[in-house]
Amino acid sequence: MKSKRLQPFKRAARFFQKVQPKLLSRHKGDIVAVDPDSGRYFIGDDELEVAHKAMAAMPGKVFGFFRVGYPTVHKFRSSTFC
Repeated sequence: MKSKRLQPFKRAARFFQKVQPKLLSRHKGDIVAVDPDSGRYFIGDDELEVAHKAMAAMPGKVFGFFRVGYPTVHKFRSSTFC
């Protein structure tokens, strides 16, 4: 069941991998939202901006989010203070 829920994200990731090379020079570090069904994508400075663009253009759709030139959208760092 878990694998079925990940299918849209995997499709979005495949679309993103195809377009990322042409986005690198002008959009490195920007966030991209990809529709897993059509491959249509939206670019912006942060997730909120991109989510608004994507949802306005394609209401009710699910999107995969990626950061151009990086393996993840966010990095979580934890430090312990003594």
